[in-house]
Amino acid sequence: MTQITLPLLYEKKRNGEKIFGVVAWDTHMAAIADRVGVDIVSVGDTVGKNMWGHDNPLEVTMDEMIVVTKAVRRGVKHALVSADFPYGPLQQGVDAAVRAAIRFVKEAGVDMIKLDGAADYPEAVTALTRAGVPVWAQFGLTPQTALSLGLPYENQAGGAAQLPAEMTDRMIKEAQMLEAAGAALLDFTNSGPVVGPAVVASVKIPVIGGFGGGPWLDGRVRLAQAAVGYSVGALDKAPDTYANVARVIHDALTECASDVRAARQIKGQPGRV
Repeated sequence: MTQITLPLLYEKKRNGEKIFGVVAWDTHMAAIADRVGVDIVSVGDTVGKNMWGHDNPLEVTMDEMIVVTKAVRRGVKHALVSADFPYGPLQQGVDAAVRAAIRFVKEAGVDMIKLDGAADYPEAVTALTRAGVPVWAQFGLTPQTALSLGLPYENQAGGAAQLPAEMTDRMIKEAQMLEAAGAALLDFTNSGPVVGPAVVASVKIPVIGGFGGGPWLDGRVRLAQAAVGYSVGALDKAPDTYANVARVIHDALTECASDVRAARQIKGQPGRV
């Protein structure tokens, strides 16, 4: 299987080949994604909400992100591994951001760091790049900028709202500014089919979309759990996903519980006849 590198992703952009990444938080999910042949495995700070049940995503700490990222790194052999800063290092200044990035590299073996809201911190993008840490710079519509601009961050269905065409020039300037600051990749949120293609054409580095991305970008990144329907909500309503893993788990554990309560041997357990 091909070893993924940043130059390979640049070549994909030049050739019009789409880049695919997933967000994962454990060794097994990361290993499965790596075997699929994904280009990027991203360790998102959304782990607090999606895996640990936090109400406030800001509760996730740097030490916790290091532990989760180590687990993902152990499962990945070929893809690039990226990790998000939790809330704190970027907001504390450039020196704190560089120290945190070096921790991620030395302790967790990441290939790059993803900076949310990077358009507000171009100096951090440059500093991390100078320190030898590639940066995946996120920009676009955030909950904070949506509020200040009077725009919706989510549509009525709970998905990402799309940036209006009149914001094209502003987004192009932000993308070019981040590229000039040294960003290796861009993560464009809420891009939309008008602004997205214009931004893609305005920079040489790949523009990948997470929340609100679309086929008009150089690539897409998706939460692995969301793609396979792994959430308790999938038990109540069939999700529009590629599988319903929650239902499979529920049914398997139900069957296992039935065997135990009926004094039958558990499937796969030593001593089963």
